[in-house]
Amino acid sequence: MAWLQATIDMESSVAEKLADALMESGALSAAIEDALAGTALEEPIFGEPGEPVDKLWRQSRIVALFDSASDVALLIAAAANEIPMPMPSFTLETVEEQDWVRLTQSQFEPIRISDRLWITPTWHEAPQPDAINLQLDPGLAFGTGSHPTTRLCLQWLDGNLEAGSSVLDYGCGSGILAIAALKLGAGHTVGIDIDAQAVRSSLDNAAQNGVQATFGLPDSTPAEQFDVLLANILANPLRMLGAMLATHVKTGGKIVLSGILAEQAEELSGIYSSWFEMDPPVFDEGWTRLTGTRRATV
Repeated sequence: MAWLQATIDMESSVAEKLADALMESGALSAAIEDALAGTALEEPIFGEPGEPVDKLWRQSRIVALFDSASDVALLIAAAANEIPMPMPSFTLETVEEQDWVRLTQSQFEPIRISDRLWITPTWHEAPQPDAINLQLDPGLAFGTGSHPTTRLCLQWLDGNLEAGSSVLDYGCGSGILAIAALKLGAGHTVGIDIDAQAVRSSLDNAAQNGVQATFGLPDSTPAEQFDVLLANILANPLRMLGAMLATHVKTGGKIVLSGILAEQAEELSGIYSSWFEMDPPVFDEGWTRLTGTRRATV
């Protein structure tokens, strides 16, 4: 079976409306992308809690998929009329049927964190069987080890986690950091996330890796202090959660923060210096890891 794929470049101000109208008119799917992706003018957009969610690229590209029997021009015209807007120009190509599972899997190779720590999808042979291999497949929850923020946190765990340390992973996503901590010798480990799907994914991933951790929603955060607290989230929630996170770190314990853009590092380090002796930031592809040691409370 084949499909017809229409590509429409247009101003972002109406891209979302047209994508919705295409779905109403009979498109099987309609995705919005950066029309300038892969060029020097590509615009990275990072959504954060509490910030506007309607921001798109200056120049957007709609990629819409249709049944092979569709009159695509007629359906696009109907969608444009619904907004209303002039009929947009578009390109059309045929997309042949493929083994989409294999195609998707081929995009995810084992990820080397260090000589002894790897992230390995379940369908791959472990590149280094004697290393610590975290079995993690792409899923609905954030965190497969490929993003610099996750990699920065994993590298810290690999080089600094002391055996038996208690760990709180706040914003656990897929559970990757909590699972890695346990594989690296952590003791009591808890993962917290605001997304129930992330909690379910974390439990599944922990079982797949043969480790036991407690995962739950924020209201189940234990009233205790930990040797290590990991928070790989984003700058805006980290700004708001500083005082609360600090209460969960023992005196002399460590905090590890990521999900922070390089230009946000100084501000976030200043905020957390209220409770922690902060270390110099570590950068990777425009992202930052901040670490610090909890001072004694007065």
